[in-house]
Amino acid sequence: MTEYVSTTPGLYPLPDWAKDDLSDLKGHQKHDLVSGDEGEEITAAYEAAREEVIEVQQDAGLDRIVEGQLRWDDMLAHPLAVHDAVETQGIVRYYDNNNFYRDPVVGGDLDFSGDVASELETAAELAAGDDLQAVLPGPYSLADLATDEHYGDEAEFLSAIADFLAGEVDAFPDHETLFLLEPSLVENAPDDGEDERASEAIDRVAAATDADVVVQPYWGALEEKVYAHLLDADIDAVGFDFVANQDDNLYNIQEYGATDDVALGLADGQNTLVEDPEAIRDRVDWVEGQLGVTEFETIYLTTNTETFYLPFGKYVEKLEVLAEAADLAEVQTA
Repeated sequence: MTEYVSTTPGLYPLPDWAKDDLSDLKGHQKHDLVSGDEGEEITAAYEAAREEVIEVQQDAGLDRIVEGQLRWDDMLAHPLAVHDAVETQGIVRYYDNNNFYRDPVVGGDLDFSGDVASELETAAELAAGDDLQAVLPGPYSLADLATDEHYGDEAEFLSAIADFLAGEVDAFPDHETLFLLEPSLVENAPDDGEDERASEAIDRVAAATDADVVVQPYWGALEEKVYAHLLDADIDAVGFDFVANQDDNLYNIQEYGATDDVALGLADGQNTLVEDPEAIRDRVDWVEGQLGVTEFETIYLTTNTETFYLPFGKYVEKLEVLAEAADLAEVQTA
């Protein structure tokens, strides 16, 4: 029987009070952004905000609890942005939307950092008794967003990024699930040969944990060859953005099959319109119905993208919808 798990790709909006407090404490210039050595007041504000978003997830009844990545000024680039071997330089558009990040320029060996692991340690304590989910940028997307001025070769740079992320994962506290966010697999699809290397890099990161690993592309559907190579990686689930592209994602599953578990991005992580839980459940039924005999062991019900685009109140409502939709799906299956 299929298990339905409500979760998110993390990267939450700050509570309104935290936005105000941190704006006063940090400022808005490059030197005011997170670097890993924040003072006591800034650290305390982030800790209080982290505690709040974990409580929100618990109150909503989510099956997986994430840390929230509230310190991530640079969204997916954060693990590099705070690394000693990386200098953040000019402002770059985050894909084709209206968000921006600082270009992480890698100028030395990417050895162990531990920044994300320390965040997860705190989250694990706050979420005691609940299943913890870790969130990281996937190696292909992180390499795509960064600038290499050290390794000098695209394949070597991707390999170094994968090794760096695997080292970070190895230091994580116990976690039930790891989401690797890979929007670049859609937005800047790898070429022939590079698609195989991307899959191998993901495989290397996944091998660093005993948790279930979900690779979550979004903002569309994967090209066929990219999807086929991704299935070669030793991962537990691939995510599908059914908000941005329903037909091509469904085609990939029908044509090439899927992992035993899947993540269905059925709630819009960027739109303030709050879905109805029964509508989400009906979309799950529709996807399963289109696949005929395919029955997944686990279906993760999630927003298609991270939710930091949303006002805090709307983000809370989206979590509640996902949790209720998973419960409805479980009842219907039973």
